[in-house]
Amino acid sequence: MIVILGPTASGKSELAVKIAKKFNGEIISADSRQVYKGMDIGTGKVPRDKSKIKNKKDYFHQGIQHYLLDIVSPRQRFTVVQYRKFALAAIKKILKKGKIPILCGGTGFYIQAIVDGIVIPEVRPDWKLRKKLEKKSTEELYQILKKLDPKRAKKIEKKNPRRLIRAIEIITKTKKPIPLLKKNPLPHPVLIIGIKKGKKELIFLIKRRFFKWLKQGLIKEVKNLKKIGLSWKRIEDFGIHYRVVAQYLQKKLNYKEMVENSLKELQNYAKRQMTWFTRQNFVEQNLGGFKKDKRIHWIKDYGEAEKLIKQFLQMSK
Repeated sequence: MIVILGPTASGKSELAVKIAKKFNGEIISADSRQVYKGMDIGTGKVPRDKSKIKNKKDYFHQGIQHYLLDIVSPRQRFTVVQYRKFALAAIKKILKKGKIPILCGGTGFYIQAIVDGIVIPEVRPDWKLRKKLEKKSTEELYQILKKLDPKRAKKIEKKNPRRLIRAIEIITKTKKPIPLLKKNPLPHPVLIIGIKKGKKELIFLIKRRFFKWLKQGLIKEVKNLKKIGLSWKRIEDFGIHYRVVAQYLQKKLNYKEMVENSLKELQNYAKRQMTWFTRQNFVEQNLGGFKKDKRIHWIKDYGEAEKLIKQFLQMSK
């Protein structure tokens, strides 16, 4: 299997399609927002081919089959446990075809759940507790988690309310700190390729793409989510620019503030992604520290990626 990762706007999807065409692969999205229907522009989802496909559930882009796109309504919650189940089924299907699975995305936890085979505790959602916790600020949620499980608090994404609520929920339901995460790694060789961009270049790419999204109808996309029955709170839970555009539509921000805040959120998100990719959790020991993940091969262009893949496939024979 080949993994393509990197920060937002770095060109992961384009690279994955090129690789899939060259090396007979199919692509599995590793993005926690691209699973949702109706969230196309703001998630950077590749457009679906308009040509007639026998099975409407199949998602093709530039003739390459993609998996884990448009599989669930944004009204529903979708967990990493569900993601892992669907992704492993997709990998099996692709391998059966004699093709190479290409896992592509920017959600580090989803990638880790597949590559390292992290087995997440299966605890049923407690909707009453969630409703209560959703009224609290991100900082309040973090402080609650810190009191309940300091070790988990050190490692969690502090500004992600969904992750914080889920962690508190697991601890509350099991009445124990979050247990050691078990590992069940993939049985096949994996090549992990990371796209490296300079700070100035990445800021430029983020800006360019965000203004493209606005032209394509990002604001209308958020309005449509409200029209189909999502609360503003639910839309804001999707984070980053979805939260900011929702605040703009509620007249909490003006247009200029919406643009500035969205760009700031996206740049901060890119930093958090790179922190995740470059510093790997000591998962097996459940420690608060980090170590550098040496498995990632950082590249600057397609040529470097192609060379790595050829070597990898030669060694895997």
